[in-house]
Amino acid sequence: MTIRVFIVEDLPGLRSLLHDLFLGSPAFQVVGTASNEGEAKLWLDEHPQGWDLAIVDLILEVGSGMGVIRHARAAPDPGRVIVFSGYASAGVKAHCLDLGAEAVFDKANAFEFTSWLKDLASREAGGPK
Repeated sequence: MTIRVFIVEDLPGLRSLLHDLFLGSPAFQVVGTASNEGEAKLWLDEHPQGWDLAIVDLILEVGSGMGVIRHARAAPDPGRVIVFSGYASAGVKAHCLDLGAEAVFDKANAFEFTSWLKDLASREAGGPK
């Protein structure tokens, strides 16, 4: 099974880097990107069952990733939502989890983020963890 990924990230370079990360894995397919809260909500509304994993940054060009998390989780059959942000303090992490994010990763610790993705791909494929 291919995991369909929606990326919400305002920095073009990092958005491109994430896209390239998923291009290197047959387990993932990037199906959409957004750089601000309004664009992300519109994409989610237009593709209600077109994604399996949303990766959300918290600080966006306009709006906040918090609103995107809330909106994504309110969908009738939501996919997984994780946060990948440079602002992942303990309090922010707790709030994101309360909003429905499955996991929160600090951009300074990309190893945890990529390990989680690898584990997810393995679980979805039914392979060893």
